[in-house]
Amino acid sequence: MSVDVTRLDNGMRVVTDSIEGVESAAVGVWVDVGARDEPAELNGISHLLEHMAFKGTERRDAQAIAQEIEDVGGHVNAYTSREHTAYYARLLKDDVPLAVDILADILQNSTFCDDELERERWVVMQEIAQVYDTPDDLVFDLFQECAFPEQAMGRSILGTPEKVEGFNRASLKDFMSRYYSGDSMVLAAAGAVDHDMMVDLASRHFGGLRRSNMHSTEPVVYGGGGREQSDDVEQVHMVVGFDGVGYEDPDYYTVQLLSNALGGGMSSRLFQEVREKRGLAYSIYSFGSSFIDGGLFGVYAGCAEEDANEVGDLIADELVRVRQGITGPELERARTQLKAGLLMSRESTSSRCETAARQMLVFGRPVPQDEVVAKLDAVDGEQVRRCAERLFMSARPTLAAIGPESGVHHYDRIAGRFA
Repeated sequence: MSVDVTRLDNGMRVVTDSIEGVESAAVGVWVDVGARDEPAELNGISHLLEHMAFKGTERRDAQAIAQEIEDVGGHVNAYTSREHTAYYARLLKDDVPLAVDILADILQNSTFCDDELERERWVVMQEIAQVYDTPDDLVFDLFQECAFPEQAMGRSILGTPEKVEGFNRASLKDFMSRYYSGDSMVLAAAGAVDHDMMVDLASRHFGGLRRSNMHSTEPVVYGGGGREQSDDVEQVHMVVGFDGVGYEDPDYYTVQLLSNALGGGMSSRLFQEVREKRGLAYSIYSFGSSFIDGGLFGVYAGCAEEDANEVGDLIADELVRVRQGITGPELERARTQLKAGLLMSRESTSSRCETAARQMLVFGRPVPQDEVVAKLDAVDGEQVRRCAERLFMSARPTLAAIGPESGVHHYDRIAGRFA
């Protein structure tokens, strides 16, 4: 395995995945903080902070940050999730030191000047408005809120316009000071990279970061229930789901196989039953989302208003039916698809960089590919059947739906199938 790990004195982890025969590298810093760590009054601050990190430091203004990367043909970006925030770059191997320098600069020396904050606050508000105008995105926020009511895990990553309007320079600096410490960060690199060089760069650029007592995160508590919103749109967008499993759960890989067989591709049960046989939906799929201490399993579908009841019934039918198990060919097809996806992702420096970083944050170690493959190979049909029973019999379902008024009243109809 080509992955190496070093921990600096301040707790920062440096992980590299060297790949022979490539001329480029992906480099990034993953921070162990996300939307689930925000108190209600700060909902959305992780995301705004991610935006503001690129808006100027003591050494570079916003234009210089973009130009320095693009002058060498690279690009830089970031994202915020419920559990992590990532800042990353992709560029040629000789420019890796530049990427580390810029990442260290924006994560330690951002000025959060008032003019830039006012502009970026407006940009984020437009991003929130875009979600409101995109029902197949918004329905997932409603689903998350319903599954985890009155919890940080259930709130939107973007926050609300009212919350974003209230954030100022002091609140951003306080949040960064609290969570952006050496032991909450992973510097990851994949591609044409040398581990010793990356450790040296990390020591020089991040060695001054303090070590903190890692923050405690509020445990997630699944709730469930219905959230149905009438809107002037052409389709009904619905997500039906249940309490899921965390990364360390013994059923983690079983859930991935179950999801793939149920709604992971064109040959899956849901796609064949709803789209191919009946033509009731253009898009339908299942998913298993995992967190450190829990997860969700869900099915999304978008359909015409007049077909919503039938599509909801068909989804419930398949979730009930799969509790009897899946066939041998279905299991092997799902297993092969997941293993192929894993192997194909190994051809991307960006994918390997992100995988290495996330494994360090979630598991505290790199997880060898052979170990993942072995765990997928170890799952048998009985485990899948038992897992389906666990998911679809043990908890109150969650339903989120957005669509014309007459097409979104489905919770009692669907929940009754699992009573």
